[in-house]
Amino acid sequence: MTNKPYGNTRMAKYVERRVLELKPTKSQAEIATQVGYVNPNMITMIKQGSSKVALDRVPALAVALEADPAFVMQLALEQAIGRTAAEAVVEVFGEPVTANEVGWLQAIRKASSNTDPRLTSRSQAAINAIFGR
Repeated sequence: MTNKPYGNTRMAKYVERRVLELKPTKSQAEIATQVGYVNPNMITMIKQGSSKVALDRVPALAVALEADPAFVMQLALEQAIGRTAAEAVVEVFGEPVTANEVGWLQAIRKASSNTDPRLTSRSQAAINAIFGR
């Protein structure tokens, strides 16, 4: 039995999903090369949870996975210091905002004519409906 201390992390699951989603256009070896890994099996090791992502590799990994760097950094922090400590970092420095979330914020501002609308139960229900919840 191999040691997989990061197997249940959100990063391992995310990398596995993104590699699968990118498979039609990019191989796992190409992703590894883009990140700067000498060993292309490093992506497999991250997916399986036997290795974690080094924080200095996050920017390149985000580009290779065509993902938001702030989101990938959040996942890497969870692996590096644990979820509770990562939440403490967010509490001190603020919630990272992804490029996708900035797009949502801009759409809300445009739709509301920059009136700073409150999040009401009705608007929350509309958002939940968009995501099928």
